[in-house]
Amino acid sequence: MRGGTRTVHDNQRADGSPQHDRKTHLTAIDKIHTRIPGLDEVLHGGIPRGRATLISGGPGTGKTMLGLEVLYRAALNGEPGILVSFEESAEALRRNALSLGWDLTELEDAGKLRVLDGRIDPSAVRAGDFDIAGFLAILGGQSAAMGAQCVVIDAIDGLLRVFASLRQERDQLELLHRWLIEHELASILTIKSPNSDSNSYDFLDYMVDCVIKLDQRVTGQISTRRLRVVKYRGSNFERNEYPFAMTPTGIRLVPISGIELVHEASEDVFSVGNSAIDRLLGGGFFRASSILISGASGTGKTSIASGVARAACERGEKVLYVQFEESSPTMVARMLSPGIDLRPAIEAGLLLIDAVIPEAMGVEEHLIRVLGIVEDYAPDMVVVDAITAASRMSTSEAAYDFLVRLINACRRQGITVLLTHQAQEITDRTSVGAMGLSSLLDTVIILSYEEEAETLHRSILVLKSRGMSHSLKRHRFEITDAGIRVTDREGDMQDRGEGGRS
Repeated sequence: MRGGTRTVHDNQRADGSPQHDRKTHLTAIDKIHTRIPGLDEVLHGGIPRGRATLISGGPGTGKTMLGLEVLYRAALNGEPGILVSFEESAEALRRNALSLGWDLTELEDAGKLRVLDGRIDPSAVRAGDFDIAGFLAILGGQSAAMGAQCVVIDAIDGLLRVFASLRQERDQLELLHRWLIEHELASILTIKSPNSDSNSYDFLDYMVDCVIKLDQRVTGQISTRRLRVVKYRGSNFERNEYPFAMTPTGIRLVPISGIELVHEASEDVFSVGNSAIDRLLGGGFFRASSILISGASGTGKTSIASGVARAACERGEKVLYVQFEESSPTMVARMLSPGIDLRPAIEAGLLLIDAVIPEAMGVEEHLIRVLGIVEDYAPDMVVVDAITAASRMSTSEAAYDFLVRLINACRRQGITVLLTHQAQEITDRTSVGAMGLSSLLDTVIILSYEEEAETLHRSILVLKSRGMSHSLKRHRFEITDAGIRVTDREGDMQDRGEGGRS
């Protein structure tokens, strides 16, 4: 739900059922955008304005950074806020923020942000009775002076542990909660929990209006952070569990619920950069389509993919080449052999090769990182070489999820996606299941070896190409120092009667 007013008539409820004969004006709760990619989508707009949100989780799950990022991005947008830490010093928080490129001091100097050190000296507490009245007086003065709209109280358990009994903890927390509501401040409270499913101060879950739980798990020696919204009074929200990553610029989520099949088909056909292969395809590839080149090692998958990428760059288009198999310098040097020089495109800024080891991070981090590059670089085409390496990130199911979300996210933006797939056998002609992606693919090209007179020959088959009148025959080809050359007569496609439309 978002802020706004709707009128429900007396004799009709929102669901159409009868109601009393009077008019009731209902106002949906107002929200503050977190401006964290993916999180507002999960929260259906943001955190509640003038109400309390609880973020709980174990060590290293990102509680402090999540609360701080909400404040930081709000301050950049001209919405002042205050962070009070009962665990870390204000100076330590400022230094930690700098690692993400966030200059808190600049915002503090501009009066848009305050970072307060709320750590309590245990000896001072022992000297006499303690309550939070003094703390609230300071917080009230600071918030009034700067017109704060949001307050983050980090490590609220650091405040609660100074009280001698659970009754005192609850009384003081209730006092804080009422004070925040009376002052119409959106508040974020962070608290440590022993694990992802429990909370030492579980009464907080019932007191606040929105509860977000964070955890960190290790699967296959890969650590992944996850976020789940447990409750949200007065608002709908996405109820699934969502992996998230700490990127160099902050937190990022890619909720599966946000990846919808809403892309539009393009009628624009572009050349693969090889006239013979264009003829086999019936003209080339549709823009914003998904393409798979499958074959065993050495059949020419990277050569064809690199040729397609170079041709796109020669048209002035930008290509992101995600390389899971070899380093960028190795790939560039190796492609010189078949006459594919990628250096001019790289130097012109039209080709970006992103080479990374699949085991370096989990599936979600890979997805978030690649989509972050897509957002910043704005390519016209994304090449992934090879998708079989995605299984090394985690399980095959997780790899499938990674590829499905990447394909649909790119196609929603009108980006062509070209994938290469490593077949298991050198004569394998049936490995087009390609990790279960067949239904998402518009074009499938199979490369294999044919044996004749104890000699292996490379062959190419266009298994399908939606909307194109393509060849249905298998054709021999060679990889020469001048590129790919189709060697049989049918490669000229003079007999159009052999073509088929997929």
